[in-house]
Amino acid sequence: MVESVGSGRGESNLKRKALHELRRFMAMFLYLWVLFGVFEVYRSMILAESHVNYQAQGFAAINALMLAKVMLLGEELHLGRQIKGRSLLFLVLYQSLIFTILFICFHLAEKGLVGVLHGKPMSEWYPEMGGGSLKAILSAGAVIFVALIPFFAFKDITRVIGVQAMRTIIFSRGLIDEASSLAEPSPDY
Repeated sequence: MVESVGSGRGESNLKRKALHELRRFMAMFLYLWVLFGVFEVYRSMILAESHVNYQAQGFAAINALMLAKVMLLGEELHLGRQIKGRSLLFLVLYQSLIFTILFICFHLAEKGLVGVLHGKPMSEWYPEMGGGSLKAILSAGAVIFVALIPFFAFKDITRVIGVQAMRTIIFSRGLIDEASSLAEPSPDY
């Protein structure tokens, strides 16, 4: 009897942990999917100006799924969390940089693996990566870096003030009016 109660608690904790990880994964996936989806729409508009038919919205979802898993794994390995005693701004920028580098490395490894699996020598698949140039890879990295800043800022502020406080701030009616009545007016805004 004691054994079944213990295993029930273990199952309950396991289910709770699995649900928590699924929620984290889905938040990452949705953020990345929107990011990559918008990026693909922009890319198709630019290429349409040159009369190139480009439709890769499906790749946005696939890339978001893969990179959300990479991001979840990176967080489990505490990437970007090694620094203590720094400002929240520094931590957010540092995490954005670390995960941008992780995404670029994953992208390069993925392209290389696909090239190898298709039996192509490196000279054929290497130029395809990132648009074929270091400049294109760094440009995509800059876009990803900037796009990850709000993600990590939101996540880290939530970690500091708590989930309930963040929900209250975001979803409560009249909270902005109430908070602004308590704050000193700023001539800058």
